[in-house]
Amino acid sequence: MEHMIRVLTDRWTVFIPVLAALALAATWGRSLSGVAVVAVAAALIGAVLAAVYHAEVVAHRVGEPFGSLVLAVAVTIIEVALIVTLMISGGDKAASLARDTVFAAVMITCNGIFGLSLLVGALRRRVAVFNAEGTGAALATVATLATLSLVLPTFTTSQSGPEFSAGQLAFAAVASLALYGLFVMVQTVRHPDDFLPVEGNGVVTDDDEHSESPTSKAALLSLAMLFVALVCVVGLAKVVSPSIESAVADAGLPPSAVGVVIALLVLLPETLAAVRAARRDQVQISLNLALGSAMASIGLTIPAIAVATIWLDGPLELGLGATQMVLLALTIVVGVLTVVPGRATLLQGGVHLALFSAFVFLAASP
Repeated sequence: MEHMIRVLTDRWTVFIPVLAALALAATWGRSLSGVAVVAVAAALIGAVLAAVYHAEVVAHRVGEPFGSLVLAVAVTIIEVALIVTLMISGGDKAASLARDTVFAAVMITCNGIFGLSLLVGALRRRVAVFNAEGTGAALATVATLATLSLVLPTFTTSQSGPEFSAGQLAFAAVASLALYGLFVMVQTVRHPDDFLPVEGNGVVTDDDEHSESPTSKAALLSLAMLFVALVCVVGLAKVVSPSIESAVADAGLPPSAVGVVIALLVLLPETLAAVRAARRDQVQISLNLALGSAMASIGLTIPAIAVATIWLDGPLELGLGATQMVLLALTIVVGVLTVVPGRATLLQGGVHLALFSAFVFLAASP
């Protein structure tokens, strides 16, 4: 099958982290010109892609359920690093950055990646087929996590504004982490068949069963490159963050657009992987990637941000506004109607992409 881990000597996966490290050393603590900002941003994107690639190699080597955790933790480190870096530099103006980023991740995964996967799958075989049991369980977990972490703060009264009190934030963090851990256990140990690709005749297939596992040497090299790439992501995010905020302000966009940019950057590798899987008629894998990324974005990022608030000054606004809650509610309802039949046409894919387009438009023009 095509889902073979590439040989680690793929040059870009080794050269990009090294180049990113050189770029970090050359630009740390310096004022950047326009050309330098573009170069650093390119190095940052490359470091994100390389980090996710090497995390996948390590994950494939260690196997499940630890493999899923390796990849999720790596992506979460990237997301949290970008959020915390911008929150430190933005002060009170960045109080809603974590909320905007996590909400953007949910909309991108549950509408953008989800809809694109269904669209590509339906274009190939007229009907995209997937496992309703596993996909429905994943969607229910995402809906619960999003409501606990992003909707409830708008209505709680212990703290003024759309914020949790310290105790409420701790509860939300623990609950999110516990739900995510429970889902990983169910997906990888208790009911893995519910998350395997489904053929048109309803037969569940496991195309990863005979895939070649990376060697120990390749896995160790990937682990080292993963560490280098993550350090570069954190450092380059710090270097380029003032330019990102200035560009958003100069374009006349609202501050929430920064969260959308972060989410798009972090979820770029998952988007590419989901489209590749859908083109191979493995829509279930695409949906696993989409909903798994949404789950990790909430279930791991919120606890990490909650811990980071011990050292961060200023408020932490997590509650969604009215427009965002409408989009979230519509996404959940449409997602349920899409998942229940276990099959989807171009129409369902188009509906989710329409919701994603509405989110992007309203993020730029609230």
